[in-house]
Amino acid sequence: MLAVVAAFGAMMLATPALADPCKAPLPKQAGEVFSGPVRYVGDGDGLCIGPSRDPATWIEVRLADFDAPELDSPGGREAKARLDALVRGRILRCTAERGRQGKVIVHDRVIAACTLNGRPLGRLIQDRGGVVGGR
Repeated sequence: MLAVVAAFGAMMLATPALADPCKAPLPKQAGEVFSGPVRYVGDGDGLCIGPSRDPATWIEVRLADFDAPELDSPGGREAKARLDALVRGRILRCTAERGRQGKVIVHDRVIAACTLNGRPLGRLIQDRGGVVGGR
């Protein structure tokens, strides 16, 4: 019986996480500007914005100016909750940027610098206690 429980536990750990629901085409060029209300927050530095409640209109964004700890790392859940409280339902203005690898799209997300009421989102997160990379 213990072996069955252990095998089930191993299968549960191996189950992949559900993908973010954002399904809109992503901006492909650095400098492209897009905006909309935040519809979904995936973690402390990833979110979706879109004009309607339909996930097919949501653009998945990786923030260019803030690097939060991973969800399963210390501080990861708190980072997600902080970002969610700051932006959920609010309108962001974002500009696609090239990331460290020189790409605009990485891991099916557009890298973008976003502002809330004209203020850089990364700075707002830090002002509210966000710590880059959880350090």
